[in-house]
Amino acid sequence: MKIDYIIVGLGLAGLSFAEELITAKKSFLVFEDDSQTSSLVAGGIYNPVILKRFTPVWNAKEQLEIALPFYEKLAQKFNQKFDKKFITKKVFKSIEEQNNWFTALDKPNLTDYLDPNLDSKKYEGVIGDLCFGNVKETGRIDTKKLVEAYRDFLEKENKIQFEKFDYSKIEFEEDGITYKNIAAQKIVFCEGFGMKKNPFFNYLPLNEAKGELIIIHAPKLDIDFLVKSTLFVLPLGNHYYKVGATFNWNDKTSHPSEEGKMELVEKLQKVLNIPYEIVEQSAGIRPTVKDRRPLVGVHKKFPQLAILNGLGTRGVMIAPTVAKQLFHHIENQEKLDSEIDINRFSS
Repeated sequence: MKIDYIIVGLGLAGLSFAEELITAKKSFLVFEDDSQTSSLVAGGIYNPVILKRFTPVWNAKEQLEIALPFYEKLAQKFNQKFDKKFITKKVFKSIEEQNNWFTALDKPNLTDYLDPNLDSKKYEGVIGDLCFGNVKETGRIDTKKLVEAYRDFLEKENKIQFEKFDYSKIEFEEDGITYKNIAAQKIVFCEGFGMKKNPFFNYLPLNEAKGELIIIHAPKLDIDFLVKSTLFVLPLGNHYYKVGATFNWNDKTSHPSEEGKMELVEKLQKVLNIPYEIVEQSAGIRPTVKDRRPLVGVHKKFPQLAILNGLGTRGVMIAPTVAKQLFHHIENQEKLDSEIDINRFSS
């Protein structure tokens, strides 16, 4: 078999790059072994504001301008809805925090997103002694539904193999690589935390942050917005809500833990004061980088190999943009943004 690209891993990074290849009419094959689950269990929330510090997300405007049409195109392609838009209500825990909101309103790159009119309404079940601050242009991509739809599509097109990729089987040629019986020009690794086992890119400083979520059923809670406090409460419909997420830098497993559940329950006591039942718990490993920027680029010694990784907690916003950048870098020699280029780290 002769193709243009092999993609290793089908999370948000992998499918975003696959879409670039389809648009450019490039042939490819994806290898996926279900070892990395962060895209499948992610909250999928996009929010252009870091609410802990009232600062804009890096390149938020540019990312949303690419990401939202990207997901809309996939919705039309699969005749499914992936994007649910809503208002995010920030719970103010102090007058000082409320004042910081008004200070942030003066920042030119936040004026499109922060509502100057505070919400003083009381919502049954939601603890809020002060007002709420409304964040606009927020929503959620159903990443599990999207990745599963994309897998089904690739399976029908014979463009995916569900097996573990064997790095030792790569043979380097002058004009590409051979992998088993496949000749390809490039391999793009989109492995998430699996990069740690990749002998070509494991020198890059990828950290693992385990995140856990729960889904609750709260019949007395009836809200259509996301509540953001020390955690988020995200409406799923029919009184079901996704709650998260934890950050654990020590536990390297992707299995739900009792410790994670108790942390969420403890925090939720300060956000909701109505009864609820936990109906589901999930966990995944987020691939994060110390400078909070993705890992994108081509291997210095083996230019046939490239990487698209380290999307962290904002993968739904970042993935389409960095996939596009990497594609044009490989195909048209366009320069990568220095902030995301792996050349910022020495091998």
